[in-house]
Amino acid sequence: MTSPVRERLVEAASELFYAQGLRAVSADRIIERVGTTKVTFYRHFRTKDDLVVAYLEGRAAIEREGVGNAIGRAGGDVDTALRLISEGIGAVACSPGFRGCPFINAAAEYPDPESPVRRVVDEHRAWYRKTFEQLITPLGLPDRAAVADELMLLRDGAMVAGYLGDPAAAGGTFLRGCQAVIHARK
Repeated sequence: MTSPVRERLVEAASELFYAQGLRAVSADRIIERVGTTKVTFYRHFRTKDDLVVAYLEGRAAIEREGVGNAIGRAGGDVDTALRLISEGIGAVACSPGFRGCPFINAAAEYPDPESPVRRVVDEHRAWYRKTFEQLITPLGLPDRAAVADELMLLRDGAMVAGYLGDPAAAGGTFLRGCQAVIHARK
């Protein structure tokens, strides 16, 4: 069972990290927000990076649940699954305070591929690519791994465009890009 204080630390960190950046938010700021002590903080997280990892693992769980639900609702229809995923991307991009993909943001702040933070980023991205590859398997496309990589690139682009460009267009653009990639491979 997770401690309520630990949950509050992760919740506060999640809000602050996403809104202001991982390196910009100090452990002291999170401690202050939660109203706890440094001793309590370090009892739950040996380092601030451990808290960053917990934050990213939480975000990964949310994304995986959303994508999994979309695929499940599609009932094996690839086009429907991609449409539902694109609608999810569009809804997220249009939500208040959207600052792009937390994993892309984390990778920008933690360039060392051996850091625990980057390992979580890489694990989540590997999950996404594998999920895309499994999703398109019924289509019988040659080189599914390459197609999955292209879909991942489109997903990344949609997340960045949703933050830096027109958030309302992100989901639809992602869907049209996915359809074009798949059509070109048939």
